[in-house]
Amino acid sequence: MGCTREDDSEETPMAMNSAAAPINDERTLERALQDAELVPLMATLAYVTGDLSLVAPELQPPRRGKNALIAPQGGMPADLQALCRARALTALRRFRDGGSVVADEPTPETLRAIVQYVTGELAEGYEDLALQELGITTADQEGRRWTKPAVAPDVELSVVVVGAGMSGLAAAHKLHEAGIPFTVLERNADVGGVWLENDYPGCRLDTNNFAYSYSFAQKDDWPQQYSRQPDIRGYFHRIATDFDLRPHIRFGVEVTALKFNETDCSWSVSTRGPDGQASELRCQSVISAVGQLNQPSYPSIPGRDHFRGPSFHTARWDHDVDLAGLRVGVVGSGASAYQVIPSIADEVAELRIFQRTPPWALPAPSYHDDIADGLKYLFQHVPQYHRWFRFYQFWIAVEGMRDFAVVDPEWKGAGAVSAANDSLRSVLTDHIRNQYLHRPDLLDKVLPAYPPYGKRMLRDNGVWAQTLHKEHVMLVTDGIEEVTESGIRTTDGVEHELDVIIWGTGFSASNFLASMSVTGRGGADLHETWAGDARAYLGITVPGFPNLFCLYGPNTNLVLNGSIVMFSELAMNYVLECLHLLLTTGHRAMDVQAPVFEAYNQRVDEANQLMAWGAPGVTNWYKNATGRVSQNWPHSTLDYWDMTRRPNASDYEFL
Repeated sequence: MGCTREDDSEETPMAMNSAAAPINDERTLERALQDAELVPLMATLAYVTGDLSLVAPELQPPRRGKNALIAPQGGMPADLQALCRARALTALRRFRDGGSVVADEPTPETLRAIVQYVTGELAEGYEDLALQELGITTADQEGRRWTKPAVAPDVELSVVVVGAGMSGLAAAHKLHEAGIPFTVLERNADVGGVWLENDYPGCRLDTNNFAYSYSFAQKDDWPQQYSRQPDIRGYFHRIATDFDLRPHIRFGVEVTALKFNETDCSWSVSTRGPDGQASELRCQSVISAVGQLNQPSYPSIPGRDHFRGPSFHTARWDHDVDLAGLRVGVVGSGASAYQVIPSIADEVAELRIFQRTPPWALPAPSYHDDIADGLKYLFQHVPQYHRWFRFYQFWIAVEGMRDFAVVDPEWKGAGAVSAANDSLRSVLTDHIRNQYLHRPDLLDKVLPAYPPYGKRMLRDNGVWAQTLHKEHVMLVTDGIEEVTESGIRTTDGVEHELDVIIWGTGFSASNFLASMSVTGRGGADLHETWAGDARAYLGITVPGFPNLFCLYGPNTNLVLNGSIVMFSELAMNYVLECLHLLLTTGHRAMDVQAPVFEAYNQRVDEANQLMAWGAPGVTNWYKNATGRVSQNWPHSTLDYWDMTRRPNASDYEFL
């Protein structure tokens, strides 16, 4: 996920859907165009001016082939970049001199041509998905908008949402829009979920934050493309405020139990308040938005509680501990540790990294960089540019890398799952080798043996290698035998004396809804039903638990093809249509049919076995204790879009 504690007072001002500032300074504009991302800029200008010559064939970017890495400027050669900048400058002058009047809404044909300038020829079905990510409402979407007061004013329906993180706020906004009475229960003192709880040094996004934002709340003034924790937390803070969601949220309230009442098809929600006092709510439906990454995982290492110094998990960072001048051990080298370690290295006297498995990381030179001044200027002065930029960032990631993770059953090479995966491995290996030319002793320790995308892929701008090169930093790859009172003893017999131990060991991601008991029809216990192997239809519904809906549920985590924010929005759209179905049919509850649930999960399991993260012999947090991938979505983004457009009534039993 980053930033230091002193940044916590900063809050990014919300600038969603803001009006563009006038273009006055020609020289500033010319300089700004040098920083432009050209593909979305040309699409933007065609959209706001109605001039399709700006997306003419001679200005088309090369279509991406089977390249392992995404080329800058969509792979445009220098002469094409210069031509696009010249055309863009002319168009912006004309737009300014004409009073900066945005053209009328384009026809569907015109809009399709502009979208396809960015995407290439769209596969069937992708068009509406693309328009949603642009924040453009289609006639189909407009026709599906409804409110409870309009469709069923006299029908009782209330909803409890558990959690006010990314998914919970999406749910709250959609319920608020539809006029459905709801209450959000949040155990913390504010919104944000993992972006409130994780405030360790270096915490930041490792996906582009333009894509990590709601389609209904797009923002044009992100300070960086991979924003720091305070900026993401600030975004969610402003969503809760600006969309008037806070009056519906009860903070400091933890849900301890959910129980379905068969007599009236309602749910009893047991809670514990800030003072420890128990209480209960009744509602017709519950939406779980507790996420997957909210329970820190600690390894089962002998003596872990014997250490006499400060010891804490990255997700529960102890800011009262001053690390300056101390001997610090960090256990783990995954996503959180990968961010923490470079951020504290220059502060501590000695740093020992206890690594079990080295990570793969995609080169990302701008990972820590502020957005270039010229690009910031264009976001502020070119109407809709931030929308098309966001869409472009989404599009180049949505399916472009998926082929590199698909298993080829005929592939026999070691350390990869296909020829494409092996080519990516080769590119990433060369990238790593070039960083350790003067430290060959480290090279074997930092080169992963597992296939790329077998575990979470990180982002690398060189600071990890620079940190490992420091004289006071030691990378320890011997296994941990035990934790002692004074440090960590490894399997080679060495006792590493430490002042502080930091656990960068991830989360108990597969233990869905573990913090509460859930009782369904016939007294069924959800955790006994799952038996450590959580499953849900579309990641949303489970047989025997009517009107209980999950967001960011089982098998909806994304590795490389889309935005988890988008997936939560799609899931919530599906939930909203389920509630609409109940309101308009007169039924009290709906329960997914077991055969539908089983057939769906069989398809997901078969597909996950054909992805790098599900391949035999690959270990990761995506697999639960049974060895099944319970976290990840293995199909295309379009598949989930299609499946969640609206519920199929025949998939459910109605009560």
